[in-house]
Amino acid sequence: MLKLFKEICKAGDATTGYPFEPLEMPAGFRGKPEHNEKLCIACAACAIACPANAITMELDDEQNYITWDISYGRCIFCGRCQEVCPLFAIELTTEFELAVLNKDDLRESCSYEVARCSRCGKPYASAKEVDYARRVLESVGGTAAADIEKVDLCLDCRRFDDAEAFAHQAPEKREA
Repeated sequence: MLKLFKEICKAGDATTGYPFEPLEMPAGFRGKPEHNEKLCIACAACAIACPANAITMELDDEQNYITWDISYGRCIFCGRCQEVCPLFAIELTTEFELAVLNKDDLRESCSYEVARCSRCGKPYASAKEVDYARRVLESVGGTAAADIEKVDLCLDCRRFDDAEAFAHQAPEKREA
């Protein structure tokens, strides 16, 4: 028995001192998603990709703001939101201790101004997303720069313009 006790003492501790000492997380650990609202353009890619529907985007009643919202109680920490974000506005952290006393403390949200169609006035995207699209088209230049004015139109008005342009084309060009 004494021999066994000596072996155990020589081997050392097999467990960590958690929760009394901080726990070191391995590289690639998927913890709480951190949202950077300054980088976010409210494109809704994360909300579409979220399998648990933890991330939602809703237009307010007056249709002036779109609200990005995440419920950490629903989040399964899969990392899909980080993968699909075009501007890296969501990053998974190593934070995993999310216990709270109030369920509402597991939510984060922020609002973004909505852009309205310059022709019909209908809300169609976040203003930051429209501004981002305009900057990308300007940087590309060429034929893409000719489409910059279309950025200020909703999809219905763009379709109408495209159908009208198609109708005014010569018949031989339409068949091609």
